Amino acid sequence: MNKAQLIEKVAAETQTTKAQTERMLDATIDIIRKSVKKGDEVKLVGFGTFTKAKRKARTGRNPQTGKAIKIPAAWYPKFRPGAEFKTMLRK
Repeated sequence: MNKAQLIEKVAAETQTTKAQTERMLDATIDIIRKSVKKGDEVKLVGFGTFTKAKRKARTGRNPQTGKAIKIPAAWYPKFRPGAEFKTMLRK
């Protein structure tokens, strides 16, 4: 499912227009992004938790040359599914 399909389904379920639904979805995603970037945890009970995690610096290899390269430490977004969501997927 892509974003347009999601908007269409949510709009039908909530009986709102697609434009209103798109604005709400965009605002929700933007708030989650900004919160995680600040280091806040975003918990959606029953769905999951969005967090900011640190990846350590490491050594990698250039696949073309085989030469060792240093990969710097970096922040990345992390998602942990909630118990309800995991249980639903197992059935």
